[in-house]
Amino acid sequence: MTVTTAHKGTAPVEPLQVSRLAVVIVRHGVLPVGAAEAVAEAGNRVLLLGSGTEEAAGELGAARTWHAETVDAAPAGLAAALAPLVQDVRMLVLPASPDGRDFAPRLAATLDRPLLAWANQATVDDEGVSATLSRLDGRLDVDVRCDQPCVVTLVPGVRSPLPPTNGEVFEVVLDVPHGVDAERLSVLEPNPETMDLAEASRVVGGGAGLVHGDEDEQRTFALLRAVAARLGATTGATRVVTDAGWMHHDRQIGTTGVTIAPDLYIAFGVAGASQHTGGLGNPKHVVSVNTDPSCPMTAMADLGLVTDARALLEELADRLGVTG
Repeated sequence: MTVTTAHKGTAPVEPLQVSRLAVVIVRHGVLPVGAAEAVAEAGNRVLLLGSGTEEAAGELGAARTWHAETVDAAPAGLAAALAPLVQDVRMLVLPASPDGRDFAPRLAATLDRPLLAWANQATVDDEGVSATLSRLDGRLDVDVRCDQPCVVTLVPGVRSPLPPTNGEVFEVVLDVPHGVDAERLSVLEPNPETMDLAEASRVVGGGAGLVHGDEDEQRTFALLRAVAARLGATTGATRVVTDAGWMHHDRQIGTTGVTIAPDLYIAFGVAGASQHTGGLGNPKHVVSVNTDPSCPMTAMADLGLVTDARALLEELADRLGVTG
């Protein structure tokens, strides 16, 4: 969605006077996973860095946006250029996307601040920053309190983004210094079969309803992975599936697994127990394949296909030319 800004100007490079601010790295106008949630956690104020930042500012529609084109800027130099601008901001929030996880520690080191990594939530007040950090693959939440300014990375899918507004947009010109720094050789697209679930824009999930008693479960889920790969998606599963050993535990979606927020989630044989749906975040589109038209997964889906999940998976594999 593109939002026409109410005001646009060029901001001088002087310290921003806000208590919290999202910092988001943009590539060719494309926002990373979790960007809108980080903006919401930061009070609807954001600084966009990278390429195509003006386009990304229109898509976000934050109440106040600063953006700087920093194409091919090396991370240490970018952190040094950014430090004077954000030195008075008490809480800087970055999405825990690949770029966010890479840049956050560099920014924290440059500002000489603690880094609160992989947070489920974070708030700031006059006394400092409070946050809940996710540990042990989401199985443990740790409440922390920091009495000084902090840098925070926010787990994607843990909160709802705010609706776009007709906000103010300011361009910032940063003078990125050269020097000893990391050299970027290339940027590789993630492999959908192995990428982190939390970062996937398309997820194909499998539940116990995908397996019949007389079938080879390993072959069934190998076929699910092959179909997902052909669709440019990664695979997820319910707790029943991972506990049975049919898929690895890092593929588990749910409150005791990974929270996701993809553009598309296709659920094969997933009934939709609260433990599973609690980890779905805010997917844009949900497709459910299940024999039960009244199950929770079908009830919440944009498209519900009432049929045998295994049979539909095999038909889809055949049409895509996939063997498993």
